[in-house]
Amino acid sequence: MAVSLFPMPIRLPSPPSSPSLSDEDLLRSLLRLSREIALSDPPGNILRRGFASIARKIRLLSVVFEDLLRDRIPSLPSSAVLCFKEILVVLRRLKALLGDCSARSRMRLLLQSESLSNDFYELTLDLSTLLDILPTMELDLSEEVRELVDLLRRQCRRSDSPSDTGEESLRLEILEMIREIENEIVPDRARLEKIFDRLGLDDSRSCRDEIECLEREIGERVAENLTSEMLALVGLVRYTKCVLFGASTPRSVSAEKPAFPPANPVIIPDDFRCPISLDLMRDPVVVASGQTYDRESITRWITSGHSTCPKTGQALAHSNLVSNRALKNLISSWCRDENVPYDYSTESGNIETNNILSSNKAALEAARMTASFLVEKLAATQSTEAANRVVHELRQLTKTCSENRAFAAEAGVIPLLLPFLGDNEPSLQLNAVTALLNLSILDSNKRRIMHADGGLDTLVRVLSDGATWQAKQNAAATLQSLSVNHSYRRRLGRNPRLVDELVNLAKVGPTSSARKDALSAVLALTGERANIARVVESGAVLVALKALGDPEMAEEATAVLAAIAKRGGASSLAAAEGSISKLVRVLRHGSELAQENAAAALVLLSRRTGGAAVAEIMMTPGIEWAICEVMSSGSPRARRKAASLGRICRRWLAAEEACSITAPAITVQS
Repeated sequence: MAVSLFPMPIRLPSPPSSPSLSDEDLLRSLLRLSREIALSDPPGNILRRGFASIARKIRLLSVVFEDLLRDRIPSLPSSAVLCFKEILVVLRRLKALLGDCSARSRMRLLLQSESLSNDFYELTLDLSTLLDILPTMELDLSEEVRELVDLLRRQCRRSDSPSDTGEESLRLEILEMIREIENEIVPDRARLEKIFDRLGLDDSRSCRDEIECLEREIGERVAENLTSEMLALVGLVRYTKCVLFGASTPRSVSAEKPAFPPANPVIIPDDFRCPISLDLMRDPVVVASGQTYDRESITRWITSGHSTCPKTGQALAHSNLVSNRALKNLISSWCRDENVPYDYSTESGNIETNNILSSNKAALEAARMTASFLVEKLAATQSTEAANRVVHELRQLTKTCSENRAFAAEAGVIPLLLPFLGDNEPSLQLNAVTALLNLSILDSNKRRIMHADGGLDTLVRVLSDGATWQAKQNAAATLQSLSVNHSYRRRLGRNPRLVDELVNLAKVGPTSSARKDALSAVLALTGERANIARVVESGAVLVALKALGDPEMAEEATAVLAAIAKRGGASSLAAAEGSISKLVRVLRHGSELAQENAAAALVLLSRRTGGAAVAEIMMTPGIEWAICEVMSSGSPRARRKAASLGRICRRWLAAEEACSITAPAITVQS
């Protein structure tokens, strides 16, 4: 009889609440789980010792279940059933732990290797305890299997401390390299090769997967206490990938984004849509009423002066927003499965992460080293294919944060990118213009682009003759970004070809997003009064009026019309056929922002074009109802504009009544 090594009472995990299993079903479940665990592979070279030890022990344990199931229906004593049920719980926990390890980034796995080894060790001890109390003498086991159980018991008892000196030394070496990078010491190539070979990151693809996994874990905040180290490791892996394996091969243009909507578009689950915008939530947050919204939409709702829940109408006790991380993880998982872009770096919820990055010396220095290396590589590149890979890598680097954009520009990337805007290779042109768009987000880079030799002309050339609609769209977005600067806005507006091409793209772009970006760029130009005449001449009024029928573009279109009316183009807007009726329709049925802009445009038309415009407004069906609705439920600005429009209409009616009363009677004599 086996003697227990644990004389004190032990606390075992409770079995899951599930229907009672028959003895045969219980053993088959144990056999299936033990085989799956025995076949588990470690992620790279991390935790290899722990995985191998667990696999070896569980492989021996599976023989027990095979022997009990062989050629007979087992009948187990109640004490054995209870023990096997507890072993089933341990095996499930082991499988979950192994699966979790396989899903983690290798760098995070290494950082947490000590705690994970402890988890494996604790589960091994639990298994050892259960094997000690397993009544093997009461089971119908062969003599060889009984000997295997005794061997397994001895192995579990001899389980030492789970520390692995190899993994610990590797972890310390990587942390030491991060400290060296903080001190601006460029890592030695041979040393990088050795470390990354030990990690199993031995090509560009594995490094790219590691970066994506790390960034996803940072975005999902799965290990907030390690965020600083993980951000530094992202920079280290990206730098090493470029140095050891070269820039990644970019996807083809057709694989990045279809020029036209797909025949079978992905259907977004209703629970993943924001109740305000009806778009996929990028950063779901919970308000005081318990409802979930996208952070950007609900923030705009609250800052507009609302104090109620948009969905329920319930008064909000406070305006605090709590991140719905569970839903965010579900959305990100769904996006990965459906191949839907889900960029953590652009989410509002990543402000805290970006702040950490800005103060993370190692991450910043790694980014600087990467940018300098890529720019030097691009300057020395001769072939189109090699240049495309480097430009794509720069595009990815400059997508993430302002520091990366600054480092790339300081290294001299902008003059090197401009020649590629005129390249006939679609993928290279798209990567170049998108990298330039990313760079233009930073204010200091706007000056570099505007003052670069031929910078503006090359952007206009892409806008008119770009190889793909995506390139044209990103050129328009770049011009919009540059237009944010007041002094550049006037210079851009003086280029007649630029304005004409933007208006044309807003008119005939193949997708709503392309037309919307072009219209947004036109809107930026209308911020300067000197540009209004050129914008009107290009046909922007008619294009914006047509865009009012597209809900995705109505906000930009009404903003363009209001800006034109405000800065000298009111008569052109009033002269356009159907302009007033279309604006009133938006006032009745548009989004909150579109209603604001429509009300502003109608007020400007009424004040600057005389009574004819007011008369047409008053003759438009539903105008009174629309004004009342906006005054009661619109944003503060929309309510003010609607109130002004209402006063103008009332004064016009009063004047009309006064004229009808004082008009002399005309006598007709026969």
